[in-house]
Amino acid sequence: MAQASVQIGTPLLTTRQAEELHKSILAYLSSKNLASTAATLRDELDLAEESFDAEKAKKYEGLLEKKWTSVVRLQKKILDLESRNHLLQSEIDNATPSSLSRRTQDPTNWLPKAPPRYVLESHRLPVTCVAFHPVFTSLASGSEDYTIKIWDWELGELERTIKGHTKAVLDVDFGGPRGGTLLASCSSDLTIKLWDPSDEYKNIRTLPGHDHIVSSVRFIPSGAAGAPASGNLLVSASKDNSLKIWDVTTGYCVKTILGHVDWPRAVCPSHDGRYLLSTGSDKSVRLWDLAGGRDAECRLVMFGHENYNLCCAFAPPTAYPHLAKLAGLERPPPPSSSAEFMATGSRDKQIRLWDGRGNCIKVLVGHDNWVRGLVFHPGGKYLLSVADDRTMRCWDLSQEGRCVQTLTGVYEGFVSCIRWAPPVVKDADATAGNGRSEGSSLADPVVAARRRAATVGSVSASVQIRCVVATGSVDGAEGKVRIFAN
Repeated sequence: MAQASVQIGTPLLTTRQAEELHKSILAYLSSKNLASTAATLRDELDLAEESFDAEKAKKYEGLLEKKWTSVVRLQKKILDLESRNHLLQSEIDNATPSSLSRRTQDPTNWLPKAPPRYVLESHRLPVTCVAFHPVFTSLASGSEDYTIKIWDWELGELERTIKGHTKAVLDVDFGGPRGGTLLASCSSDLTIKLWDPSDEYKNIRTLPGHDHIVSSVRFIPSGAAGAPASGNLLVSASKDNSLKIWDVTTGYCVKTILGHVDWPRAVCPSHDGRYLLSTGSDKSVRLWDLAGGRDAECRLVMFGHENYNLCCAFAPPTAYPHLAKLAGLERPPPPSSSAEFMATGSRDKQIRLWDGRGNCIKVLVGHDNWVRGLVFHPGGKYLLSVADDRTMRCWDLSQEGRCVQTLTGVYEGFVSCIRWAPPVVKDADATAGNGRSEGSSLADPVVAARRRAATVGSVSASVQIRCVVATGSVDGAEGKVRIFAN
């Protein structure tokens, strides 16, 4: 009995943890104007006023609520996982050959279907951009309300709101050195900001240097010839008519690229980091080669759109077999080659497909308003687009770019952006040196691209496509994020 009483009386918290809890409770009571209750607790704890004054109490304000909501969120996540586990066990117990066939449907043919799994609401103004974390189930969204919001796309929950920009947030992207993923954002306030997801999205650096609105930002995958292999480069596009490349570890601009005669609204890197594709208000599409050392070489300048261009994308190697036929090639380019095919969207309501020689190989017509966003299906067979006509369209590249699906009635207003979730690597050697176990998502998406390239015209068995797509839109005066998932 004596032994049992000792065990029951054993404190759950260390002395330091107990002190932190007491201070948090005092700060909470003080913030709620419960002065007498706080004074009573202070007396019973024998906590002198000078050792924990109002200034020190401010450091603890909100901590108790934060811990409490974190516990509630974790409890909900545990319950959700237990429910899913029970459901999966039930499916295993009642599995039949036909049900297993449905479960193993080829993800290379999956397309987003209505209704979306989640409609995420919290932004007070239109959503301008979205980006997936390369490892975790986090999604960042930027808005004209000056904020960035971090969501758990698997649970459909808001995790936090990030404030720091003083004008509209126009683009966000995850990336950076291996094992040290960062979130980059750019804004109409002329700045680029870097946030650390591992430290509660603390703003670790602000990159000034552009002289006008910064409209696009993307991390450059490691491996570019003549570039550091650590993945610490970031490219931005601005209304000052320039592209800039930054070293995120130092915050220095290492290269300024000039050539556009009007605002380059969008920029994206190739999967190996060697090339950049930019496009914008001068109606041109420019392909830049970063392998030349200090100066980026403009390899191609393509014209064809009849209005401002708003978005661009490189085709993945898995799309080469389909696009090679459109280009009239006898055989597709080697999957190890990058910048072989590209896509652009414009205010002229058209999407244009280009080959690596600068030829427009196909014009996709169907949208009734400005084309705002493009993303290639990781399986290579489809191109997805969103536009101000309130639709998402899916174009089958194996059928000469025919529109095979249009999602209507899903959006209440303009659709501004679209992103596809990064893949998952299933073999251990793919994550070697990254501190991640087998089956984890890829911290450096370029590795996934190279592994996809290992098999011509198909996705490598070591790479698992995530059938998850996110879009941002204008819905009334507010903005919403929609998650489509298998």
